[in-house]
Amino acid sequence: MSADHTSTLAEGSSPRPPRHIAVIMDGNGRWAKRRGLPRTAGHAAGAESFRRAAKYCRSIGVEYLTVYAFSTENWRRPEDEVAGIMRLLKKYLLEALDDLTAENTRLHFFGDLTPLPPELRKMCLDCAERSKGFTGGQVNICLNYGGRDEIVRAARRWAADGCPALDEDVFSGYLYSAGVPDPDLLIRPGGETRISNYLLWQLAYAEMYFSDVLWPDFDEREIDRAIAAYHSRDRRYGGV
Repeated sequence: MSADHTSTLAEGSSPRPPRHIAVIMDGNGRWAKRRGLPRTAGHAAGAESFRRAAKYCRSIGVEYLTVYAFSTENWRRPEDEVAGIMRLLKKYLLEALDDLTAENTRLHFFGDLTPLPPELRKMCLDCAERSKGFTGGQVNICLNYGGRDEIVRAARRWAADGCPALDEDVFSGYLYSAGVPDPDLLIRPGGETRISNYLLWQLAYAEMYFSDVLWPDFDEREIDRAIAAYHSRDRRYGGV
């Protein structure tokens, strides 16, 4: 948290934050371009913004934070950019376990990890396994993730189980997010106003907050603004 920012949420004088916040971390490339830097520099700045956001969300009582790190479509980006993102993820994982242990936070991954480089895939699985007993909150990283792909995979798993009696709760158990409550709030920085194949099932009743601020500049004040907007909404879930 920046030294001059004191959150009213952290002080406990405002309503509790959403239980589960989902984020589309958008705008890294444009942030770099505006500064005459390579896109990889934008992703590095975005990675630091993620670390800061995760720490801040834990400090104000958010139980679940889910971030869109790399989509199934992102493999279409230039090879050097994809390689840079993978290096940043490896760097994060090398540093993450100490942070997760200190803050008692679980790390979980949504997505198909099989196409990742073997060393990186093993690091993801090891971090998830070693942190699974922690009880202080959970960070979910969507990696090689797509919402439609998730639903198709869930349907295939359900069929492979012999097509048991099906309702929404049963189907949810076949998703990557099984056991995780649906997001209450989706935050998308970067100026776009779409959900880009992200958590298509889980976002059915989430409040959505869109911001023109690019992700590397999305600081604690911006998170507070998003949460304030969330609390201003009347959540009726189809009722009156």
